[in-house]
Amino acid sequence: MANALTPLKIPEEAKGKLNILFLAKNALWEGDIHPIDGNHARYHREMREMLEGIGLRLTIRETHDILFDPPEGIDFVFPLLNRAGFFNSEMLVPLLCERAGIPYLGANPILRGLSDDKHLAKMAAREAGIPTAPWAIYRKGAPISRDKLPEGTRYVVKPNNSSASWGVEDACDWDGVAAAVKRIHTDPANGGQDAIVEPFLEGSDVEVPVITVNGEPQILPMLIFRQADPSHLRTYYEKRDLVDRSQKYSLDPFVEGPLVDVIADMTAKCWEEYRPFDYGRFEFRVNEETGEVTFLELNLNCNLWSEKVFGRAATMAGWTQEQLIETLLAEGLQRHGLI
Repeated sequence: MANALTPLKIPEEAKGKLNILFLAKNALWEGDIHPIDGNHARYHREMREMLEGIGLRLTIRETHDILFDPPEGIDFVFPLLNRAGFFNSEMLVPLLCERAGIPYLGANPILRGLSDDKHLAKMAAREAGIPTAPWAIYRKGAPISRDKLPEGTRYVVKPNNSSASWGVEDACDWDGVAAAVKRIHTDPANGGQDAIVEPFLEGSDVEVPVITVNGEPQILPMLIFRQADPSHLRTYYEKRDLVDRSQKYSLDPFVEGPLVDVIADMTAKCWEEYRPFDYGRFEFRVNEETGEVTFLELNLNCNLWSEKVFGRAATMAGWTQEQLIETLLAEGLQRHGLI
């Protein structure tokens, strides 16, 4: 387990020599909660301050523009510019890095696309023998057909590439499902998205943070978003702290019991499709009463904030947040032959 691992260090010589491009939407944010991005802005500010505290030479930007015609002297990219406001934006930074020949932290563009497409990720999980709920994918511009819909009495409808539950809705019949799918297809704020639909599963989400150390994926201590009401559907606004969610669920350690080993085995089967990926969070829906475990999705280049899953897991493993971030960056630099 990760608590038996030794954190990696970046050599002092490399800190003084390498120029790291830190790319995040709110990289220069100095405030608290952002009116739209919520706590994500605080997270980006913390990451910038953390990298500065490690003693790295940083170039800091908030948009992709610097990579369209990259200047000389950028040695490595630490990208957190995932949701950039247009369809499939998660793939653009690694694509631009590949075009420029600049190494970067995280998985390559095609693997980012595979993981961010919930439909394809579920197919890969099912191929690996991991239980998934039945689902239907409704691509933007394709027919919205009722015959694809799995059986169920309540459905979750969301953008197929969403993060932090952006755009999630529920529906209890075909008319409600079809209307929600159309809203996702035509939402002008994000240019329209593909939609995925699956039956609602009661239970709580177990979060499995995985980091790579010396080339091998390692599971940090798991956590569970234990819900006071197992039928509650968590929203974007709750995840971004834009509304009060204190009475609805808690983020608790999930490190004991037979399901921990079951989920760890499923996670190891799942990650083989995505190596090398440096870090990612794998999510499973768990019904603690029945013991049923179902793969939900995974997020590569996911949230690393100290107040979210990765930060909490690092603390549980006996690491500081700074050790976590330096280990991730050291692993990426090592993998690309820069240290």
